[in-house]
This record gives sequence, structure tokens and C-alpha cells, in this order.
Amino acid sequence: MRRKTCILQDLNHLCVTLSLEQGFKRSITLNFTDDAGLEDTFTSHAKAHEFGDITWYPSKHMAVYRHDDRVALTTKGDGTNDFLGFQSNLIVVSKSTRATENMLEKAKNVKGKCAMASTFISYKKLVANGLRNNLIFTGYPVTGRQGKMQTSGSCLYSPSSDIANACAWDPRINGLFFYETTAIFPGVDKFRDFIRDVKELRDLNPDNFCGVDIYNGFLIRFIKASTAYLGQPVDSVVVDFNYYRADSGMTPRLNQDVMEEVEQMAFVKYGARPHWGKNRKVAFSKVAEKYKSMNKFVAAKMKMDPQNLFSSDWSDEVLFGNKRENFDGCGLEGECVCSEHRHCSPSNGYFCQYGLVYKDARVCRYSQPSQS
Repeated sequence: MRRKTCILQDLNHLCVTLSLEQGFKRSITLNFTDDAGLEDTFTSHAKAHEFGDITWYPSKHMAVYRHDDRVALTTKGDGTNDFLGFQSNLIVVSKSTRATENMLEKAKNVKGKCAMASTFISYKKLVANGLRNNLIFTGYPVTGRQGKMQTSGSCLYSPSSDIANACAWDPRINGLFFYETTAIFPGVDKFRDFIRDVKELRDLNPDNFCGVDIYNGFLIRFIKASTAYLGQPVDSVVVDFNYYRADSGMTPRLNQDVMEEVEQMAFVKYGARPHWGKNRKVAFSKVAEKYKSMNKFVAAKMKMDPQNLFSSDWSDEVLFGNKRENFDGCGLEGECVCSEHRHCSPSNGYFCQYGLVYKDARVCRYSQPSQS
């Protein structure tokens, strides 16, 4: 069913046609399994499940396939998707989690991070990552109305007056603080090769990926092609991954070279496009070359916002190439890809070096001081 809605704008009518569809339910099962063959099975999974996705935990050699399909409204079930990451938590828990990660970072304790990752993943499996059949999770499949399964996270309904609980990322409580990298791969072939490269890097030392597995590992999603100026021209694969961010932009991070190499694999080697609402600045390097309709978008922007009210130094740099000079430590926060040691943190033992698998990558890697 289609419905046209019009509003009056500057004495002109602006009309939008909305497409509506009948209500339905969704049935979800999470399959925790080995990641063997992930690079070959992700396509068949996407085709078999309308709302399916995959969460990959590289350090644990584990993939979680979400079997997520629409079913009739008459199907039994009143489930809810209350994703763990979007639930309110006791403030003391969020603060202690952050304090623990800070401590492990400072001590360069990789095994400690792996223990954290194992604990969090086990809990996610126990509670189905927040899926609930009714009040609690009692078993698969979890079936519920689309509105309760697509939206996720009870943080949305948490009262601001609650002094004991808060969203884990709430800046008022100094809780979790992390980067989010999101890369969009045009077509399956490049993404398949990306997975193979990440596996090769992982296999050099799986523990180096425990940091990303503390959060949500690699979330793999699938999106349809779009004709929007900044849309994806072909059906695409999206990968999101979160990882620790230091309180200070000048503080280097444990195994940061690994995440930087993965980042450069995605955006440079395989030409992935960045999500516009996420990512560090390096992900947007030469982004205009990745969208053939970028000039049309910029023209539309100038027409709709001639006074640049919605512009910033960041958007001017990305859209118009107003690049700043690289500075000491710029590689630590993703403000640049390092080309000199000073772009990292030599005083803390982090130097600009080549990637381990993607040899053209330049990353800030820690070098153990030599014993005299």
C-alpha cells in the first residue's frame, strides 16, 4: 500500500510517497558455531534469511549466525529484542568494566583481555544476547512482532532520574569509551578476500583480537542497492567492529596496529566505503572518489544549505579536500595514516611500521625495548 504525504515549504508543496506493508512477526535463532568456512558461507546465509546477520569473534574462532525470518502474525510468541549493548546497566558495573580495561591496557595484559572476552561471549550465549521470549530468554526460536524485534535496547525507556543505572556509554558516568569502524563492501568478492586476510592476520596471534571481541566482534550485515547519491549502487556487505579508545588522544593502545591494519585493508586495499555516521577520519580518505554521484550530492547540499549551517571543519575536509597537516601523534586517534615515527608515539615505544599481512599498510606498532 502506498500513501502520498505533502507538506507546505516556502509556498511550495513537498510531497513524499510512503510505502506501507502489512504487519508481521519475526522468528530468531542464534547459532553459535566454529568460524571455519565463514568466507564461503556468508553469502548463502544472507540469501536464506531475510533479516539474517553474522557476528564473528576472531580470537575465539567463533561465528554466530542469526537465523532471522518473517513469519505470520498468527505465529505464537511475544518476544522482544533487548540487545545487551543497549540495555541500562548498574553504573558501578560500567565504571568497573572501563577501569579494568584501562588497567589491562596500561599493563599490556593481552591474556587479561582474552579472559574478559571469553566471559562476555559466554554470557551473551547464555542470555541469547538480549533476546527474550517474554520476560526472560527460555529458548529458541524467539518470536515477536516486527516492532519489538527490529528496535532493540531498553536504554530508550530508562528514566533519566535513575541514579543507579545508565547506558554504558553515557559520558556522565565515565563508562565505556570506544571506536566504531564500519566499512561497506561493494559486492561479495572483495568482502570474501577481506575475511581471508583478517583470518591470516588473526592466525599470526589470535590473542591480538581479544580486544575487539570484548565488544561485539565483527558484526556482518547485508544491505540492498540504492539510487541515493551517497547510497550503495550494488547489494553490499557491511562490517562493524568496536574497540578500546583511550581517555587521551595521545595515549597509544594495546595492539592498535592490528586494528589499523584491518582498517586499511577494508578502506584502502578493498576500497570499502565508510559509514557516514561512524568511523575515524582515516576511513574517509579519498571518499569522494568512491561515489560517482558525489558532485550531485555536494550541489544538492549547497542548494539546501547555502549558508553552510550544517557544515563543519570535518565535513569540509571530507567533502572538499581541505586537508590539515599531519602532526605528532596523529596516527593514534586515526587522524592520519602514519608515514613517520612521530605520527605514532616513539616515547612510548610505538613506531610507524608496515603491516604484517597487508604489506602496504602503515601502522603504529609497539616495539619491545631491547634488553641491555
